[in-house]
Amino acid sequence: MTGGAAILAVLVWRVGTGPLVDGLRLTTGWPIAAALAITSLTTLCCAWRWRLVAGGLGVELPLRTAVAAYYRSQFLNATLPGGVVGDVHRAVRHGREVGDLGRSLRAVAWERASGFAVQLVLTAAVLFLLSWPAGSFVPSPAVTVVVIASVALIAVPLFLNLSSRIGRAFTSDLRDAVLAPRAWPGILLASTVAVLGHASVFLIAVRATGADVSPTRLLPLALVVLTASALPTNIAGWGPREGAAAWAFSSVGLGAALGVTVAVAYGMLALVATLPGAVILLAARRRTQNTAPSPTATPEQVAR
Repeated sequence: MTGGAAILAVLVWRVGTGPLVDGLRLTTGWPIAAALAITSLTTLCCAWRWRLVAGGLGVELPLRTAVAAYYRSQFLNATLPGGVVGDVHRAVRHGREVGDLGRSLRAVAWERASGFAVQLVLTAAVLFLLSWPAGSFVPSPAVTVVVIASVALIAVPLFLNLSSRIGRAFTSDLRDAVLAPRAWPGILLASTVAVLGHASVFLIAVRATGADVSPTRLLPLALVVLTASALPTNIAGWGPREGAAAWAFSSVGLGAALGVTVAVAYGMLALVATLPGAVILLAARRRTQNTAPSPTATPEQVAR
């Protein structure tokens, strides 16, 4: 959270508050409608991915329940520091429902990790297959970030294998929850659609600013910014995303100010698109209040 605040402070110092205000002002009308529609699809895909992983670990849940829980977790991630509180809430709630908190926590962790792994692969592929804008190939910082993250995904399992107990548990979860024939095709498909959906919302944010930049030129920028936004050092989603956008856009000659404006617009669109999660939270709280026994109720009334 401190890192996110520091990034925002530096951006305000360098580009002023104008790009931030512009980004907030642009999130109206058709961009919001488009973001809501696209996010409904990405949420469905992510919920399906979670269901596949959870089923492999023996803690299955209905798709409808998974979608509602995922909307709720996205809203909490978008409004609370760190960007992972909603996932923890989702795992704990599901764990209490099925009576196995450990497996539920592992299911959410594997679901998020598998989705991020696919995102890294897609980002690396786009960076290397599409020429980086401004006439040069992929900037070394972008390659460095993606390569380090990819190496980490490979190195962690190898390191854990050195410890027999942890290594066996890790390998077992990976085999049963992610790489099982019944799971990995769906995980790959759902993750790919989700990443492309988020990138589409980013492109909509660019269009809302009035910038005339081709999607082919913007796609590498979008994926780099989305990868940076996954860092758990943000303030309700803000910080690393805006810093990455400022750097990426300036590195291709589009200007840091435009990058900040686009990142803010994207952040607002993403927040508005998660508002169904707020509705689900309020509805669940109201149901809990309505079903809670009155403090003055007799034991016979409580039993009924």
